[in-house]
Amino acid sequence: MTTTWHGGATAALPTDAADALLVGRVWDPAAEGPSVVAVRGDDVIDLSASFPTMRALTESATPAAAVRAASGRRLGSVDAVIANTPVEARHPRHPWLLSPIDLHVVKAAGVTFPVSMLERIIEERAHGDLDLAADIRDEVLGTLGDDLQSLVPGSPEAMALKHLLVERGLWSQYLEVGIGPDAEVFTKAPVLATVGAATDVGVRSDSAWNNPEPEVVLVVSSRGEIVGATLGNDVNLRDIEGRSALLLGQAKDNNASASVGPFVRLLDGRFTLDALRAQTVTLEVVGADGFTMVAESPLALISRDPVDLVAQTIGPKHRYPDGFVLYLGTMFAPVQDRDAPGLGFTHHPDDVVRIGSPALGTLVNRVRHAETVEPWAFGLHDLFASLARRGLLTDGASR
Repeated sequence: MTTTWHGGATAALPTDAADALLVGRVWDPAAEGPSVVAVRGDDVIDLSASFPTMRALTESATPAAAVRAASGRRLGSVDAVIANTPVEARHPRHPWLLSPIDLHVVKAAGVTFPVSMLERIIEERAHGDLDLAADIRDEVLGTLGDDLQSLVPGSPEAMALKHLLVERGLWSQYLEVGIGPDAEVFTKAPVLATVGAATDVGVRSDSAWNNPEPEVVLVVSSRGEIVGATLGNDVNLRDIEGRSALLLGQAKDNNASASVGPFVRLLDGRFTLDALRAQTVTLEVVGADGFTMVAESPLALISRDPVDLVAQTIGPKHRYPDGFVLYLGTMFAPVQDRDAPGLGFTHHPDDVVRIGSPALGTLVNRVRHAETVEPWAFGLHDLFASLARRGLLTDGASR
């Protein structure tokens, strides 16, 4: 099958796809609603009879074992489902890919990598003045030193550094969450608002400075157990967030501004938390103007362990009865000039963004204005009406 900008199954699946336990969601026109699926070989298998929602699957006592035991009908090949996903190529009678999550709350952690933390501090203090930014970078690095990677947030050493920075007038809201005891964890998007692979992500037309944020996304049960992982693009409007931290919602939560996928890889004997910690997330942006940018983000360089970030998100202070997903943050801070010297990077419409890792596959999206992307029109009422119509609204859908 001929592929287009999305790359098809070859690009989407992990390098060890034959050994990976991959689950996701597709829109099934025959059922007139979303179905939970598993990838088995080249086939997409409907598991909706066993798992009406992805939430039901991830709330299983042992999700990996439950998926292995489940059976269902073939909906098509992975390649065909992905090829039918872009809205301009979609045949309404054939299945297409959706975001692999449904009822999970969408959370995100910020400032979890020292490199991006430093750049945010510099941006905050320089207010766009590149000459001033260079001086601030020297000053901040001179105070912090060059071994931030070994600094444990919230440790006595981190608190001593905080005291020193306050004395020198260098404290920042980004340093507070970067090396302080409490992580930045915020709600990225409403339930059911995420988009999947081979579709468009949105940036607002009134933003002149924005970028992708390639990240690993954890899938966590209501018990606080990490049951799987996938990839995500935490699309960010840097000019809006840079004006004020109180505009974070405006910068982060817009139409199609949270992509997740292409599939969730469940943890099992072949794919463990340690294997996840060893992943390097790669980024490629290819513009219709010929511009190309590449970067990578090794998860091993994160300043807060994924387990610690989960513990700061769920616990006695905050419960998530349907579970949640958690973007882990990125070390990507784009400074490569695109339009003119000194202006740095920003998206253009029709940029193709590829976010990948060997164990999780590749999440491919195209950039369009948030005001013009395919609108989010299928909400919680629609989901439960669909499940009821199909006879799937049982204890398994809400357990």
